[in-house]
Amino acid sequence: MVHSLAATQDFYHALFGWEFSPGPQHLGPYVRARIGDLPVAGLGEMPPERHLPVAWTMYLASDDADETAELIRACGGTVAVGPLDAGEAGRMALAADPEGATFGVWQAREHLGAEEIGAPGSPVWHELITRDSSVSKFYDTVFGCDSEPWSGEGPGPAADDHGSDVTTLRVAGRPVAAIHGVGGALPRDRGPHWRTCFAVTDVDKAARQVAELGGYVVLPPRDGATGRTATVTDPEGAAFTLVGTDGVKAG
Repeated sequence: MVHSLAATQDFYHALFGWEFSPGPQHLGPYVRARIGDLPVAGLGEMPPERHLPVAWTMYLASDDADETAELIRACGGTVAVGPLDAGEAGRMALAADPEGATFGVWQAREHLGAEEIGAPGSPVWHELITRDSSVSKFYDTVFGCDSEPWSGEGPGPAADDHGSDVTTLRVAGRPVAAIHGVGGALPRDRGPHWRTCFAVTDVDKAARQVAELGGYVVLPPRDGATGRTATVTDPEGAAFTLVGTDGVKAG
């Protein structure tokens, strides 16, 4: 959810080559971003009177959004929006885990979600930056994940920055996300938050493009255990991580 949908589309089209098509308008102006014919993300525009910070929101799949919302509440989380229908595309909710990290819930109907994963410009990994990775028990209970200590799956760039308190969330044995417990290194102005990683062919070039397009480089390109990465923001302040395609591991 952004303040200027047109300007944000221009930024991501220039950076990732995204094209756009109209999506459900249940929360206001909204477009789906595509690589070729495959959807990779969604962009919505806030009402002019809403002066909220901008961030990428990670959605977790659910077979029943209403049942998941009840589980979120029962396990100490908060449901802020919904569940509500997004036209014929699906049913959704916006929630926060017990530590305050915001995420979405998506019950697919006509729209499954991101269908291109791993190609340049597509999302390849999601990671939760929080105080303690033990919050993984919440996600295990609510979504039926299995969590275990991180063993190298996924880009895992934050693992290089914040030590070894890293847990991998798995679904049917496949790694889908990481939870990084960073303790006192958690930014006070952010609090616990999910971060999305996008693949690029050249991290250094993409980071320069971000700056040229009006964004900001938070952590410059660097080599880590799983490849080259950089943390950046778009012009409205939404943070994300660039991951070199040579560091993307299929899972």
